[in-house]
Amino acid sequence: MSRRVHRVPVHLHPAPGRPLPMDELSAILRGADPLVMRGGRTLLAHVLRGSRQKKVLELGLDRIPAHGFYRGVPEHEVIAKIDRAISDGHLAIEYDDRLPLLVFTPAGWEIEKEQYARELFAGFEARLAAGPPYGMDELKDRNRGVILRVLEMVEASGDARYVPLLREWEAFDYRKVRERIRQVRRRLSAPGSSVEEEDEP
Repeated sequence: MSRRVHRVPVHLHPAPGRPLPMDELSAILRGADPLVMRGGRTLLAHVLRGSRQKKVLELGLDRIPAHGFYRGVPEHEVIAKIDRAISDGHLAIEYDDRLPLLVFTPAGWEIEKEQYARELFAGFEARLAAGPPYGMDELKDRNRGVILRVLEMVEASGDARYVPLLREWEAFDYRKVRERIRQVRRRLSAPGSSVEEEDEP
């Protein structure tokens, strides 16, 4: 006989008016990203309010850009905004046993994928400034869709300064990502660029 699970009920109380301003929606989705199937509305509200409680610190949630976005805003108001994001179809609730956890909807993920990719791409300048090694192994095991979008941004930039980063990155990642990195690297190193590509071994 299967065990009966008493799920924790979820009652949404969305903030009035729609939609949320894009900067607020983006912050909510960015904060939700590391919580997908790991945390719920209350934990996300703590992150957005800048909490430094033990669980936030243990999960490294104080290091994401959305931490503290709603600093000083009462918790019930932040949860209402999260509920608005759920009601508007950008986040959803799924259960893991009895606990309600956050997940992205396809619409919400498209927004988050784009802003996360832009965040990673923006970090390339800091990597160049720091000099080699560039720490590109940190990009391994990130979401494949996000990584491919980053590579699109690198390619569209036409900036040959990124070739050394791509060479280092190519050594660490999986085959399909390596193939795309190599393609972008070759295009940035095409005749007329400021970086000469080395011959393939």
